Amino acid sequence: MKEQNLILQMINMQQSLNDATAGVGWESGYANNGKLISWRRCIYMECAELIDSFAWKHWKNVNAEADRENILIEIVDIWHFVLSLMLAQYHLRGLTDPVRLANDIASSRDFSTFCKEPRDISSENMYEILNDIEKLIHECSGFSFDVFAILHSYFTVALKCGVNLEKLFNGYIGKNVLNAFRQKHGYKDGTYIKVWGDKEDNEVLSQILATKPASLEQIYSKLESLYPGK
Repeated sequence: MKEQNLILQMINMQQSLNDATAGVGWESGYANNGKLISWRRCIYMECAELIDSFAWKHWKNVNAEADRENILIEIVDIWHFVLSLMLAQYHLRGLTDPVRLANDIASSRDFSTFCKEPRDISSENMYEILNDIEKLIHECSGFSFDVFAILHSYFTVALKCGVNLEKLFNGYIGKNVLNAFRQKHGYKDGTYIKVWGDKEDNEVLSQILATKPASLEQIYSKLESLYPGK
């Protein structure tokens, strides 16, 4: 199943990224520097950034269009943390085979719908999308939680924001490369330069992805060539 293979690829990439940034054993809830890890907090903080991609403020830019480019970035960022949460929960249950997790995600509610064409965000009601994002926040912020309820809410939000599995995968691959690039250029110790000229690195990445690079290596090489701190 092609779709399940895409999920498995992202699971393996997320595992490798977390191992590199937080240290092997991060699934226990602590990074190798002793910092407590809260994937659910990561999810709802990214959800807040997603909300800010819409013109929800009644006092400012009330007729502004939704920032579609940033919406995709935030949907991808949230997915990094949803996957991390699921990996950690499965590890705590002794389920360390990534294929098992990929199978369960592919068998979950609404996954088949998530694999179809995404909705056109311009035809969606902004306030309904915001309500769905806030439901996802609610799923993450209580003392008890269900990872598959979180997953279902995520699929709902992503589709209404114009993102299906194919778009998520393409965006995820690019952002995963950027995250690795950040780590190698001082992101953890605070020396990384996030604004490149007049654009944030996320915007630079979006422009690179729009050229349809042929490989992960090409994405990384382009980032290297454009990075202002080289």
